[in-house]
Amino acid sequence: MYPWEEIVPETDSSLTLIHECVKRGHKVAIATPSNLTIRGSIAYAFSKVIRKMDKVPAQMKSFYKKAEFKEKMLPLAGFDIIMMRANPPLDPIALNFLDSVKEDVFIVNDIEGLREANNKLYTACFDDPNNEIIPVTHVSKNKKYLKSVIKENPKDKMIMKPLNGYGGSGVIMIEKNAMQNVNSLLDFYIDNKDGTTNYVILQDYIEGADNGDVRILLLNGKPIGAVKRVPSGDDHRSNISAGGSFQKHTLTKAEKNLCNKIGPKLVKDGLYFVGIDVINGMLVEVNVMSPGGISYINKVNKTKLQEKVINYFEEVVETEKKAQERRNKLKLSLQDD
Repeated sequence: MYPWEEIVPETDSSLTLIHECVKRGHKVAIATPSNLTIRGSIAYAFSKVIRKMDKVPAQMKSFYKKAEFKEKMLPLAGFDIIMMRANPPLDPIALNFLDSVKEDVFIVNDIEGLREANNKLYTACFDDPNNEIIPVTHVSKNKKYLKSVIKENPKDKMIMKPLNGYGGSGVIMIEKNAMQNVNSLLDFYIDNKDGTTNYVILQDYIEGADNGDVRILLLNGKPIGAVKRVPSGDDHRSNISAGGSFQKHTLTKAEKNLCNKIGPKLVKDGLYFVGIDVINGMLVEVNVMSPGGISYINKVNKTKLQEKVINYFEEVVETEKKAQERRNKLKLSLQDD
């Protein structure tokens, strides 16, 4: 995950999940991607292991403040579960380290799933030829093409964003009556000082977007909670990290339909814990690296989503342990014969 020091305890979903694990008596170790290493052809992590507490504080802020660590170099294959909670962009080298233990440990989310879905191109993988659940989307580095898309679009507004952004960073609204600004914006988004270039996404503006979006958390392909995010008065983005606020939300029929359509593919791709952003029943983004929103959903619904998440992880581990015990028993019976 990202460094412990960067956690905002009142709102951090990773901390909420860690707290639930510690409360249940599980051993929890934390490492950043840069802490991964190889020793004798075995993958390890220089880890911060949370020391056992006599009494685990109920409040996140107090838990964060009182948590103490011992530093150890630990083999990745020794864990039951590895949670990938690092912020985008994806570090491909970190996944290379995890490749060596993917048969031994339940990794959330799955390595191949992360490779496929770590940026905003993943929405194109869903079968939606008539744009019933996904707004019309264009991705390119070609400035001339992108300008023509804006000019030829029947709508006056479009959304522009970088391919690898997160937390609402770099998301802007483009209007046809401000075309004189598009050249400089495309230069800024596409061109890097070192001569490399970036992809830009242009997406049809969804009516009602100015009223906010909905963050839905899905576990094993099923929605477990949602919250509406409302933009501040001076910003079109509804991301709470960008100054938006949150409200209680009950899933609409269109949102339930969307979850039913995309849920099976998420599970097939090993994307077991996912956050999706939805506007008027349309899928805008799929967040697979460090989906957040647990604390906000908990607050407005008086619930504890982290319990559902950790319950699911424990069930997966228990099922695998029973399967392994059965395999071992069958092997022993063969030896006896």
